[in-house]
Formats: sequence, C-alpha cells, structure tokens
Amino acid sequence: MTADRHEHAGGDIPPTREPHAGGTGDGHGPDEHGDELLGPIDVPAWAAGALGIALGVVTAACFALATGAI
Repeated sequence: MTADRHEHAGGDIPPTREPHAGGTGDGHGPDEHGDELLGPIDVPAWAAGALGIALGVVTAACFALATGAI
C-alpha cells in the first residue's frame, strides 16, 4: 500500500499525478489567465510600510551613532 502525500483536508481538490507544467492547457500557463487587471493600490498600507522602513533606518543609525560605529 502506498501513502498519498498530497492529501487535502477538505477533499475539494482531488490529488492528481499530472505535472504542473506551463502552457499545457491545464490552467497553469502564462497565457491561461487572460488580461486580468490588478486591484487599486492601498495607499495607506504602502505609506505605513514606507514609514516603518524609514523609522527602522533612523533607529539603526541612532544605534550606530551611540555605539561609535559611525
């Protein structure tokens, strides 16, 4: 008896033994998705991320100044 290593908990996606190759018509190729557009840019989230990175750089510079590395 062989064990199936690709069991799915919900059972909604049946395991297959086919390789996931691109462009074979199985929905995994680069041309299979058409011209889908991306959603709107989340400006507050990107601004918060940029602010977090900037504060991290300032904090690292303060540590470097305090330890005499700069």
